[in-house]
Amino acid sequence: MATLNIPLDAVYGVLLIFLRVAGIVFSAPVLDTSSIPATFKAGLALSVSILLLPTLNRTVSLGEVNLIILAMGVISEIGIGVTIGLSVKLLFTGIQLAGQIAGYQMGFAIANVVDPATSSQIPILGQIYNLTAMLLFLSVNAHHMFFSALVESFTIIPPLFIHIGPQLVGMMMKLAANMFVVAIKVGAPLIAVMLITSVSLGLVARTVPQMNIFIVAMPLKIVVGLFFMMITAPYLTTFLINLFASYRVTLFDLIRMMAGTG
Repeated sequence: MATLNIPLDAVYGVLLIFLRVAGIVFSAPVLDTSSIPATFKAGLALSVSILLLPTLNRTVSLGEVNLIILAMGVISEIGIGVTIGLSVKLLFTGIQLAGQIAGYQMGFAIANVVDPATSSQIPILGQIYNLTAMLLFLSVNAHHMFFSALVESFTIIPPLFIHIGPQLVGMMMKLAANMFVVAIKVGAPLIAVMLITSVSLGLVARTVPQMNIFIVAMPLKIVVGLFFMMITAPYLTTFLINLFASYRVTLFDLIRMMAGTG
């Protein structure tokens, strides 16, 4: 009878890789939605972990590990994966925030929809911006940077090792602040147009007090906003593609900072 002998060191190596991959899968955009079953995410993370096992430069022997080292290893691997996924998630949050700001000014805040990713109510325009960014992210193969960053992370950051220093904390704070910068850049055309439209309607209300400006303002803002969305769509697409392309450098800088070499 054939027997299958699996070394325990290999099982432990797969476990460490699985924790890092699972941290990315459960926190990265596109895959972090609750509409994707958790069992599928776990199975995907396990399959990728088995494929990545030969990429480890150094195998961790169980003889070198005690309970404290094992607990620290589990925390460090999950932390590395969540940090990588969260860094890109902040980018998409900024894009969605731009849609929310513009949606409030257009009057779409009255009609909210339930976001399947967060199960929370967000304005329709924020959902449109978020879905558009995800489709562009996949269409330009920007998700491949996750695969390359994941493979390189095991070369740069060996298992059971993570360096949490002031540079890493500052980098994450910078990415969080950049979320608002991205929101302003993405929503700037619509925000500016809605501001000019509101000022114009205010002047009309002062010069023609007989006009019921509240009845006219809401449909006019929606029409003007949708019109300028169509005009600025090609420029928005180009901006998002360039943003995703440049984010690859930021992601690898973040990984090097977690290794203490950045």
